[in-house]
Amino acid sequence: MATSLILCRPKPTLPPQFYRHALIPAKPSLNLRTSALNLKHLRFPEGKASFFGRISAGSSVQETEDDQRLEEELGGDERQEEELGGEDAAAFDLREQRVDSWVYFFVILGVVLTVLQVVWIDNSTGFGKAFVDGVAGLSDSHEVVLLILVFIFAAAHSGLASLRDPGEKLIGERAYRVLFAGISLPLALSTMVYFINHRYDGVQLWNIQSVPGIHQVVGLSSVISFFFLYPSTFNLLEVAAVDKPKMHLWETGIMRITRHPQMVGQVIWCLAHTLWIGNSMAVAASAGLISHHLFGVWNGDRRLALRHGEAFEAVKKRTSIIPFAAILDGRQKLPKDYFKEFIRLPYLTICALTIGIYLAHPLMREASFQLHW
Repeated sequence: MATSLILCRPKPTLPPQFYRHALIPAKPSLNLRTSALNLKHLRFPEGKASFFGRISAGSSVQETEDDQRLEEELGGDERQEEELGGEDAAAFDLREQRVDSWVYFFVILGVVLTVLQVVWIDNSTGFGKAFVDGVAGLSDSHEVVLLILVFIFAAAHSGLASLRDPGEKLIGERAYRVLFAGISLPLALSTMVYFINHRYDGVQLWNIQSVPGIHQVVGLSSVISFFFLYPSTFNLLEVAAVDKPKMHLWETGIMRITRHPQMVGQVIWCLAHTLWIGNSMAVAASAGLISHHLFGVWNGDRRLALRHGEAFEAVKKRTSIIPFAAILDGRQKLPKDYFKEFIRLPYLTICALTIGIYLAHPLMREASFQLHW
């Protein structure tokens, strides 16, 4: 009697949600294609649905894992491009240029060169010779004098750069740029002229200038070094204060290779010229200039962190100080068309300028000698 009542009891009616969420079929099947009819109605955690969907379509587990890995790699590249927080370096669009801005630039350039000639370069009216003679009186060693000149320039250049934020708040961006250039340019010129005039006055350590191919190596290295100019150098309208100067956070172009291209370029230039000249003056000049730029690495990162905060920290994680380090360890993913970031007017201009500077070396030596600094 009891048995018959149990067997005759109607089946309980369960809510539809029970069937919708049921994960175990009544009769397990080994046929994945048949099971796909049931699997496609099931809800899986995010990221698993595509996995089971591919299995239900007949794909192997290994193929599915390979597809997932490929998607992750492609997605990683896309995410990195989306996360770029810095600016596009060396970008130049002719359509955005204004004729009057460039007229102002060349007028300002002419005024600056004229003032520099009268106030500093011309020995009859300027203070350049008096300044160099005063520093030269501190030591009989040309190497020591050169290092003092480098130190004075470095202290003024990096010191004014460090005071940029409060200085710009006090007198404005354009006025501070004029002050910065007005002090840095004469000091840099004095150091360069003194080095040119006394480059062979030191103790000769080696002489390999007659070695076949060494001249070409030095020349090519010097050309390459100019491609490591910091991208802000290309913003000539900001350099001349025609446009309001900004502290940019660059992330493309040369910045993908190294976060401090100016330092890398200076090291290349110094090593090439020291190799060619081969004496104590070249060693002293290289030691001073490289030390200054190594300090600039720390100081530059510090200033960018203060100005840009988290945006700089993000760029810092994707870039490196040592060239190619971030690329080799996977932190920096180069776009497929990365070469296009160098096919731009500023870099084409650098090519022309470096060739011009190389051909103008005899004129530079003659002009420096005429100053008698």
